[in-house]
Amino acid sequence: MLEVSGLTKRFGGFAAVSNVSFRLAEGEILGLIGPNGSGKSTTFNVVAGLYAPTSGSVRFLGEEIGALPPAAVCHRGIARTFQIPRPFRRLSLLENVALAAFYGRGEHPPRAKAWEMAKDALALVKLPTHPAARVDGLGAAGLKKLELARALATQPKVLLADESLGGLDEQEMEQAADMLAMIRRERGVSVVWVEHIMGALMRVVDRCIVLDHGEVIAAGKPQDVARDPRVIEVYLGTDASAVQAVTDARVA
Repeated sequence: MLEVSGLTKRFGGFAAVSNVSFRLAEGEILGLIGPNGSGKSTTFNVVAGLYAPTSGSVRFLGEEIGALPPAAVCHRGIARTFQIPRPFRRLSLLENVALAAFYGRGEHPPRAKAWEMAKDALALVKLPTHPAARVDGLGAAGLKKLELARALATQPKVLLADESLGGLDEQEMEQAADMLAMIRRERGVSVVWVEHIMGALMRVVDRCIVLDHGEVIAAGKPQDVARDPRVIEVYLGTDASAVQAVTDARVA
């Protein structure tokens, strides 16, 4: 569905991403991981249309989208969440998600249909669908769920999930990972999940791409990536127990 080839993004003389390539198959959950500053978010932002690539190609369903703005990327069926949620706090939960439903695919469905799509997305992530439910009072996990609901209301074919575990405790991380797996299962949405917290992610992804200093250093099945010497060196250090914990979690 999504093919990134030779992607490079420079800011002046600094190459934040250099010659990154990967493919996302239909129905797949692909993990894009690496330490802070590895180029994950830059890659993500190029795919989502926030940045234009310096060179390389981003193709979605055979169409080159590397030069398209974010709204056009969303209209074609690629939705994204943001690492730091910024909902419209003066609007209700339902209104926040209905806006995404109305504008997300560029088709402007009837108002009643947008409300229906919003309620469906909120119910899927287990947030209140009552028109009076407000953003105020949502904790970190609730705000992450609202981000997911807004993205899902655009009816995407591909979901780009950005740091969905940030700010969550261990139990909330497990729930967030399970929710992405459920979205793939119930909606048939393919997922690219950008994350630096490996444990929960490794339980649900089909494949992993590991970045360091803007370059791909490993790719493959989670259990193989977790044992890769370069990944251990740049991502986990020399803590062999951490590698074993990741592997055990995946097997479980």
